[in-house]
Amino acid sequence: MMKQYKSLTFPALFSETAAKFGNCNAMALVGQTPFTYNEVYANIQALLAFFEKLGIKPGDKIALLSTNMPNWGMAYYATTFMGAVVVPMLPDFSQFEIENILSHSEAKAVFVSTGLRSKIENLKIETLQSIIAIEDFNLIHTNESSPKFDLSEKPKQDYQVCENDMAAIIYTSGTTGNSKGVMLSHKNICSNAILSKTIHPIDETDRFLSILPLSHTYENTLGYVIPMIAGSCIYYLGKAPVPSLLLSAFKEVRPTIMFSVPLIIEKIYRSKILPSINGKAVTKYLYKIPFFRKKLNAIAGKKLMETFGGKLTFFGIGGAKLNSKVELFLREAKFPYAIGYGLTETAPLIAGCGPAITKFQSTGPALVGVELKINNPDPVTQIGEVWAKGDNVMMGYYKEPEKTKEVLTEDGWFKTGDLAKMDKDNYLYIEGRLKNMIVGSSGENIYPEEIESVINNFKHVIESVVIEQKGKLVAMVHFNYEELEQQYQHLKKEVGNYVDDTVDELMQELQVYVNSRVNKFSQVQLVIAQIDPFQKTATHKIKRFLYH
Repeated sequence: MMKQYKSLTFPALFSETAAKFGNCNAMALVGQTPFTYNEVYANIQALLAFFEKLGIKPGDKIALLSTNMPNWGMAYYATTFMGAVVVPMLPDFSQFEIENILSHSEAKAVFVSTGLRSKIENLKIETLQSIIAIEDFNLIHTNESSPKFDLSEKPKQDYQVCENDMAAIIYTSGTTGNSKGVMLSHKNICSNAILSKTIHPIDETDRFLSILPLSHTYENTLGYVIPMIAGSCIYYLGKAPVPSLLLSAFKEVRPTIMFSVPLIIEKIYRSKILPSINGKAVTKYLYKIPFFRKKLNAIAGKKLMETFGGKLTFFGIGGAKLNSKVELFLREAKFPYAIGYGLTETAPLIAGCGPAITKFQSTGPALVGVELKINNPDPVTQIGEVWAKGDNVMMGYYKEPEKTKEVLTEDGWFKTGDLAKMDKDNYLYIEGRLKNMIVGSSGENIYPEEIESVINNFKHVIESVVIEQKGKLVAMVHFNYEELEQQYQHLKKEVGNYVDDTVDELMQELQVYVNSRVNKFSQVQLVIAQIDPFQKTATHKIKRFLYH
């Protein structure tokens, strides 16, 4: 597979694509005319010339703080083509996080989109010399002698980039609270994109609709680098993916491939599919009978496909665990979903498969070219930590040799920190995070994520976190208050009281429901209502460290 590519670097892969698909559409904002690959290449060359005028050199760090747009991709490629290092930042990072990242990475320049300028305007970063508006590639603070971006210019120098050169530093504001800079080489990212592409056929006729932040490795490698290799076109919303905007984008783009986090498809299931079934007494009753449920799900699946534009062949889900009821619906609806598993440190994908061979609640087998093993599995449950090995495993954490040693063995295994088991076909089943595992009073292993998946299938529950307090298991549960308020809307002033009383009853009911479905070690002793939604990371994982 790798042999057909001369070099696993961004400039090498892009030049191959431009030679084959130069006149094909490459990227666009929804509603606008796409740039072709030749036009993208011209912008990259002009940016390299602009970098030279700004005194940027190979090895320098260039940060990206922007919403998704074609210019994001051009800035990313230009940086990596020069042999400089791109530092993508999530748009929802706080000013404090952004200051830390710019300072820690010693960024020399930063691209920023208009709506995010306020986050960096008053920062004093010693190394930062240039702030560039991503919309037009010109300096924000300029005078007469300031260099200007000129699309007709080409770089004076010829840049040589090697596979093992660092391409990016990705700062993970993970669920544990410590943001580390993951160093990824050209080979890490490019090899992962090439191998991930083998899961599902992709070519220049495919249309990707991008709805996740490009600064996250998941969207970056799978939803950005893969289409570049295949000569496909990517469409960006340009705004937050609210339902009305998504619906019109589906209609216009008619995407063939999308990547999502569970939250998006779970919301569609709860707000569109379930109400249409529960709206009539007869369908609500029939839905409880497996034979009729499958028939109703198949009908709903056809409607869902139409909602997405009718051309979808691959809907990738990753970043967090998918609710089992929602997955059952997707299977019975014959919706072309697939679940993948990976981490920023593995660039990211390490397990996954195409829609035709998925297994319920599994992330699929190891990706071709990646070795996976369950280290030190529990003799009874066979659950242990997932270790991975391959060309996609990171170079290490930036300026953190000790933290790197903690997760990378001398012979190249990366300790993921995730607990899982494998079946006879080597399909992986993620059980939770090692750090989240609770050791019971008799030494038994309790996996809070397993208990949470039971809780999250209870009526009116949106999400939950199970923690240990003074030796007891406590479930913090966020109920759907909006749904409950609607039930009592006719009572007007008394709505609040009724909702509170209902939540109290639900908590008691929930405790009985959960404890009848888990082993005796995993039984919940206390249920607490979490009124506000839990704070989350970019891939909508709950920031658990905030609730312990």
